[in-house]
Amino acid sequence: MNFMSVLAHSLTGLGALVLFASGLGVFRMPDVWNKMHAGTKATTLGSILFLLGLGCFQPSWMPKLLLIIVFIVLTNPVSSHALARAAHGEPSEKPDNLVTDDLADRKGGSL
Repeated sequence: MNFMSVLAHSLTGLGALVLFASGLGVFRMPDVWNKMHAGTKATTLGSILFLLGLGCFQPSWMPKLLLIIVFIVLTNPVSSHALARAAHGEPSEKPDNLVTDDLADRKGGSL
């Protein structure tokens, strides 16, 4: 096995492990904010590692895979923010340790 093959297997394996941990975190976390953290941060890292591993397997795919990585890095925080804004109004999901509610005064206003 050459170096590129070992690197490709390592990156895809590590990416798959991080993606599995992300799915487990979404399943196991107690509230919506922890679930979003597990679902956004870990899937971003896992997807990046997995796609880089695929790029090591097929170097001709790397430009397209880098474009997909840029798209993931730009869209995951936006979707996480939108989910957090949507979940903020749910009374059953508010944590007990929420000291100040900065968004309580806003009634559907713009960001």
